[in-house]
Amino acid sequence: MKFQPERAEGVNLIVRHDAGSVRVNAEDWRRSVLVPWCGQPQAWPPGSLDELVAAHFEQLLALQPELVVFGSGAKLRFVSPALQRALIERRIGVETMDTAAACRTYNVLAGEGRLVVAALLIETA
Repeated sequence: MKFQPERAEGVNLIVRHDAGSVRVNAEDWRRSVLVPWCGQPQAWPPGSLDELVAAHFEQLLALQPELVVFGSGAKLRFVSPALQRALIERRIGVETMDTAAACRTYNVLAGEGRLVVAALLIETA
């Protein structure tokens, strides 16, 4: 019986997370980041929940996800649906959870071959 997790080639994996950073594959991110199921992770401008604007969620459209997992930081906090309107109008699912849960959920979905993007808010002081 094999106990090692299988990983699809080219799929991004979040291998570690804490309050101030996440590690995607072999790269540490200490600021907010978008992690697509494949391709390069990219910096995401907001440094806090209060800084989020609709344009930040519109940035996700270029990645063409079927689902976005939004990590709201250390605590579960929801943003206004108006900020997510561009995703909702295109029938792209958005799930909100704290960033630790978002990292775990992203890994499961990406491992299943889903077209998922993790939008992880890493708050800067």
